[in-house]
Amino acid sequence: MKSIKFILITILISISFKGIAQDQDERLNNPLVTDRPDATEASSTVGKGVLQFETGGLYESFEANNIKNENYTYNTMLIRYGLLDNLELRLGWDFVEGVTKVNGTKLNNVTSGLSPLLLGMKIDVAKENGAMPEIALIGHVFPIFSAGQDYRPETTAVDFRFSLSHTLSENSSLGYNIGAQWGDDSSEAAAIYTLAYGYSLSDKWGMYAEVYGDLPEDSSANHFWDAGFTYLASNDLQFDAYVGTSITEGQDVLIGMGLSYRIKPKQ
Repeated sequence: MKSIKFILITILISISFKGIAQDQDERLNNPLVTDRPDATEASSTVGKGVLQFETGGLYESFEANNIKNENYTYNTMLIRYGLLDNLELRLGWDFVEGVTKVNGTKLNNVTSGLSPLLLGMKIDVAKENGAMPEIALIGHVFPIFSAGQDYRPETTAVDFRFSLSHTLSENSSLGYNIGAQWGDDSSEAAAIYTLAYGYSLSDKWGMYAEVYGDLPEDSSANHFWDAGFTYLASNDLQFDAYVGTSITEGQDVLIGMGLSYRIKPKQ
């Protein structure tokens, strides 16, 4: 399994940058494109010299047999930097607090700290052209040493995905991701998928709905859904809010909100 992860990382690092980049001036004059709030990653990079911050907070819970687990994520920061027109570097981290309640009584074993850092990159592969979708390739590693003690795994997690999107009309689009992940503390691979529909209500307001999940090799599949709204305060600043839950067993409620901000290079 370690050799498979090494090969995957090597492929992601050594892949040739043959994607055709979108015109930089046009990209910077358009509203920012974000990888939040949905689980579906955007199929384009931020552009050369662009620094983009995407952050927020969320609450999720799961209850079974009178035991309720709650997670409060106070920071879901993702920093994206455009190294080239068609290549971005990615750094992300979460600060999480976990609470357990039994019959409504909060236990003292509260966990808190950083989950493993996200280190990765995204590469533009192809522009949208008729029936051909816009395509990007994304890869991440999650180093063990970067996590807080309460969230430190035994093994390093790795994931990759192809992100694709289609323009359906002037106001609507369809995005989807297909890939695989090797989770921390697990030697089995899992296929991952997302499918999101987005609709522009106005120049400022947008909405989306999506389903996503994973299909482990030797375990039951996990399927989720969420939906939310975005508000574009300016071409470089966007706010969002969303709710969701699991289709299969695993999550009773998900509630979150956040913002994304783009810093353009000096012309």
